[in-house]
Amino acid sequence: MAAHLTERLREDLLARWSESHRKHHNVAHLHEVLDAIGVLADDGLCFDRETVELAAWFHDAIYDVGRDDNEERSAALARTLLGDSPDCDELARLVLTTKSHKVDADDINGAVLSDADLSVLGASPGRYRDYAEAVRDEYASVPDDVFKPARARVLSALLDGPIFHTPAGRNRWEAQARSNVAAEISELTG
Repeated sequence: MAAHLTERLREDLLARWSESHRKHHNVAHLHEVLDAIGVLADDGLCFDRETVELAAWFHDAIYDVGRDDNEERSAALARTLLGDSPDCDELARLVLTTKSHKVDADDINGAVLSDADLSVLGASPGRYRDYAEAVRDEYASVPDDVFKPARARVLSALLDGPIFHTPAGRNRWEAQARSNVAAEISELTG
């Protein structure tokens, strides 16, 4: 666990991740991301684990459905709560990478966080189905005729290149993620 995650900060962030409107972007997702970071570390990737784990805690700390600035607001929260930390700038930068999941080839910290955040895409078909249903539940107020094509566009963009940035992420999750995402696109557009 990251060195700067005090008990008070942990409680604050867990309260945020536990907000009732969160169906996917909740504590279970946070745990999956942290677990995936551990898996990638166990696979031998060398990265700043404490900073990446702390960025995971902050990456969806603020999550309001329908807003397109959640990552910016979460990064700002990290800066506010950790402003005296020497890792604050890197932490905020990492949080912002989860908006697009696009990282530079030499950005191992960003690659690990992005892969961990998207690791659910490479889960078993049953777990993936639960994830997709939770995302739909978060957007329950959006009618199907708006949600389905928008979700299909987001998912289709993921298939334009490799989903995962690290070799370990690709080896572990890429094939299953492509299968899961393609199946959901088919359901959405069928």
